[in-house]
Amino acid sequence: MKTVLPLMPDSFSRINNWIITAIIIIVLVASMPETSRADDNNISFKTLQTRLINDKATKLTAKQINRIYNNPGVFFDIKGVSSYFRHQEGKLNYDQFLSSKSIKKANNYMRAHHADLLKAEMNYGVDKEVITAIMLVETRFGAYVGNRPVISILSTMAVLEDKTIRDRFWKKIPTKNRVTRQAYEKKAARKAKWAYKELIAFITYVEKEGMDPYNINGSYAGAMGLCQFMPSNINILAKDGNKDGSVNLFHHEDAIASIANYLKHYGWKPGISREEAGKVVYHYNHSSYYVEIVLKITDALKS
Repeated sequence: MKTVLPLMPDSFSRINNWIITAIIIIVLVASMPETSRADDNNISFKTLQTRLINDKATKLTAKQINRIYNNPGVFFDIKGVSSYFRHQEGKLNYDQFLSSKSIKKANNYMRAHHADLLKAEMNYGVDKEVITAIMLVETRFGAYVGNRPVISILSTMAVLEDKTIRDRFWKKIPTKNRVTRQAYEKKAARKAKWAYKELIAFITYVEKEGMDPYNINGSYAGAMGLCQFMPSNINILAKDGNKDGSVNLFHHEDAIASIANYLKHYGWKPGISREEAGKVVYHYNHSSYYVEIVLKITDALKS
């Protein structure tokens, strides 16, 4: 008969210690912020953070960068940026904005914001109808401003410049409506450089205005506000329409004035021809579909 030796007290102690250690590890892993979990997958913003700190052209301090990135509010936004590589603009139903319901909303908006639209028209020479048309198409007057954190979207896209991260990211993109690998590589490498510049512009903007970068949501491409400006355009072309001392594109007065200034900057003027108007609107969104629908809405509002 086989003899079973009893466990000695020190054996019990070792087992208890092992159990306690295992529990502690499980609790710590479960409580990790998204940024730490990203590190576990060999994806982090540490290199980007260092790059921003060492980039003398940014005019941003190490203290500012560290404060922003040493916060779980910034995370690797796989879901948001994946959409960027699956979007098929030609399939968007732009005609929805010409429905009687949409045109009615546009006319109501023009009445509600008549004073601000008239002021923009007088100050910048831009028709109030085209400003309204752009606001309708971009966000339905603020109903759909985007739900992706701009800081995370731009940071995620910027780190795709790293081929290792880019390869890993490709595998995480849902295959349905996904672009080809060749198209992905070309777009990701190009947009990573673009996103880095937009990221600098975004951080510069929120630091200047004293805004919380983690609570500013936008599109999966990083456009933000009622008028969907990219950060670099905010710093150059956005205007303080309500004269409160700050530029906040989630305020209608600022968004209206900013659209007007943007269009004026690219050549809009009173009495502009339809052909020239199309060229100006194209600067706002490089899509022939977009240009055509904005001009059609403008015509409908003028009729």
